[in-house]
Amino acid sequence: MIAVDANVITYLVLKGDYSKECEDLFVWDPEWVAPRLWRDELCNVLVTYERRGMLDRKNALQAFSDAEAVIGENQYDVGAERILSVADRTQCSGYDSQYIALAEDLGIKLFTFDKKVLLHAKEVALKPGDQGGEGLRR
Repeated sequence: MIAVDANVITYLVLKGDYSKECEDLFVWDPEWVAPRLWRDELCNVLVTYERRGMLDRKNALQAFSDAEAVIGENQYDVGAERILSVADRTQCSGYDSQYIALAEDLGIKLFTFDKKVLLHAKEVALKPGDQGGEGLRR
């Protein structure tokens, strides 16, 4: 089981620069977890893609459905006190702190492309493609 942020989920369900890394990550460990926030963040990406003419409604809805199938029931609420504590410690946003807190609370790694998270949450954060690191081989 691994935690993933909305960007990783997005690259899995929509083709982009890092889709291959996310597909490989899913093969490596298909049990993905995320805070419920992922849904809102993915919807925002889909709205942006639609407005820019990069995606039509049918494909946007399919991408969301595909993401829901990946995450399934593995969605969690993260309490405000925990979010604020992590944000204070890491200087990351409240959004990013939800992902960090979830990974810490579950004792698992968080996969993200977010440079600030990778820098300030080194204990739990890895970039997709780095899962072959020491102690992470399956």
